[in-house]
Amino acid sequence: MRAIQFGRFGSYDALEVVTVPEPVPAEGQALVRLAMAGINPLDDTTRSGKLPAGAVKPFPVRAGGSGVGVLEEPGNSALPAGTRVVLSGGRYGVGKDGTWADYVAVDPQHLLPVPDEVNDTSAAALTTGAGYLTAYLSLTELAGFRPGQTVLAPGVGGAVGQGGVEIAKVLGASLAITTATNAAKAELGRAAGFEVIDLSRESLRDGVARLTGGKGVDVVLDGVAGPLTGAALGALAVNGTLVSIGYAAGMDTTINVTDLIWKNAHVHGFRFALFSTDQVNTVNTKLLELVARNEITPIVDSVHALEDAADAQRHLIEGSPFGRVLLTI
Repeated sequence: MRAIQFGRFGSYDALEVVTVPEPVPAEGQALVRLAMAGINPLDDTTRSGKLPAGAVKPFPVRAGGSGVGVLEEPGNSALPAGTRVVLSGGRYGVGKDGTWADYVAVDPQHLLPVPDEVNDTSAAALTTGAGYLTAYLSLTELAGFRPGQTVLAPGVGGAVGQGGVEIAKVLGASLAITTATNAAKAELGRAAGFEVIDLSRESLRDGVARLTGGKGVDVVLDGVAGPLTGAALGALAVNGTLVSIGYAAGMDTTINVTDLIWKNAHVHGFRFALFSTDQVNTVNTKLLELVARNEITPIVDSVHALEDAADAQRHLIEGSPFGRVLLTI
């Protein structure tokens, strides 16, 4: 079968197109024939060697942490062969062989059936980057979100930015805001129905103050970090909460400690290790139902051939895409 893997840490050229035997499922494992896979920021972090020592399986590492396909061998799964499935959770592409291949062997607890109303592209876009899942868990489990509150999810083109805004609305936010770094991205976001602060025209604090009547936002879902984190803390309302999710703009920031003190601010770090497999599966099932009912609409930036995975990954990291970047297999 075809697969994309790397035998060393490095840049995009570390990814190789190889022909390898189909995986033989271990006892109880399921075998999935993949139709589409997603490209996540974590895939880049893994390939470049930025994860802690021991977090990544021994070389070679078959890349890819998300995907959609057809169940070929159910293993211990209660689902019958032929079911369309989506990968839900697991450490595929990091601690286990991943989804950038024709087939993947998985733990059945990491598979969910895809509703007939949801096509492969939408299911792949929903789970790629895990933005919708992250937003739902952050709001309901960490931030203590209540209907009527306001939410800021920076990064209009990213998974957390787009997923955060849509999930906040579904959960009853009175206002859900995202950000763009230029006017073109801001216009794309507005055309998609998002409330966008164009950071090339006003500061984050000024934009939030304008949209909230000076109150600030109740929750920030921060998947951007870097310099934005300090500004996002300053944009919180009193008793507001910031959930630190990712660091697309960098790992270092500067904060004004009075933004923590005077606002009685709450800060949480987000990791999937905080949540059980059952919690993840329950939320992903809800999200698939929301897609089926057209209550959320994951956006696709581009779809690439499996053999073009290296260029597709470069596009995700350097090309400033608007929506998810996918592979067709």
